[in-house]
Amino acid sequence: MENKTSNTNFFKKFTNKIGSMTETNLLLTITITVFVLMYLGAMLFLQGGFLTPQNFFQMLNENATLIVLACGLSVVMITGGIDISVGGVTGLVTMCSAVYLGEDSSKSMWVVLLIALGIGLAFGVVQGLLVAYLDIQPFIVTLAGMFFAKGMTTIVSTKPTDIKHEGLMALKDTKIVVPGMSYVNSHDIRLDSYVEIGVLIALFVVLVLFVVLRWTKLGRSFYAVGGNSQSALMLGINVKRTKFLSHVLCGLLAGLGGFLFLLHAGSGSPSNGGGYEMNAIASSIIGGTMLTGGVGNIIGTLFGVTSLSTIKTIVASAGLQDGWWTGITVGFMLCLFLVIQSIVVGRKKK
Repeated sequence: MENKTSNTNFFKKFTNKIGSMTETNLLLTITITVFVLMYLGAMLFLQGGFLTPQNFFQMLNENATLIVLACGLSVVMITGGIDISVGGVTGLVTMCSAVYLGEDSSKSMWVVLLIALGIGLAFGVVQGLLVAYLDIQPFIVTLAGMFFAKGMTTIVSTKPTDIKHEGLMALKDTKIVVPGMSYVNSHDIRLDSYVEIGVLIALFVVLVLFVVLRWTKLGRSFYAVGGNSQSALMLGINVKRTKFLSHVLCGLLAGLGGFLFLLHAGSGSPSNGGGYEMNAIASSIIGGTMLTGGVGNIIGTLFGVTSLSTIKTIVASAGLQDGWWTGITVGFMLCLFLVIQSIVVGRKKK
């Protein structure tokens, strides 16, 4: 009888604790829990590469660009907007950078970075002005931006361009060894786990945005505008400027994402960045950012990217190599998190 009473009290305390959590924290907790369970399940039942630490770090290596793009999209989505041009901007940046560098090793890498950020900034400013100050729907504006970016990419060049710039290749091949994470591969050779330069940059972006959103006036303004723009206006927040800045920030991160893509792939192609906008949106939603605005967490976005990558790797490791299986699984996972978000919102309204 005492055990039953103690169990009941524990359940009540646990339920009350869950009920007292904010929407952002609850969705973040769910995202992290789902990722951990998926990865542990893959380690237990699929084993293989999942048992080596490099499998996780390689997932970060391959998704550094997506992490940065998803972070930018999360900021826009927190304000209640959307930006589907980020994939097109990424492709345009890689192509322009590849054409500029070519085989001339005397050209500066800093110029390439300025080109990338400049292109992203241009898209962010123009789209931000149209959305914030002309009150045009962000989906329409950024859809036009996506088509424009893809069109400009083919104007710059229609041929895939491999980069032979010595400085870029040296930076691309730089590996940062992760201390204490060595492992033995299938050939009984001990190897060091490593991450690429792009991962460190992406994680730095996550850290900076986490601080901005949590502890700065601008970050609180993003949440306030997304939660209720009329209430934010009454509180003295410049709603139009806040929306504008969210798109500018997203554009800058899209330019940076293009630069990271270049560091990872080492080439420019009209197909670069294709589908990244959809993956970034999916990662943000899985990470707990709500399409209605006002709710989101950059740490959740990071786990959203890793969760999306994990589920794709699990599908491939299970022998389901056909592309539609990945699409079906990701679609199911996205719908699941949308349902979870709906339940969380309904819980707060009761």
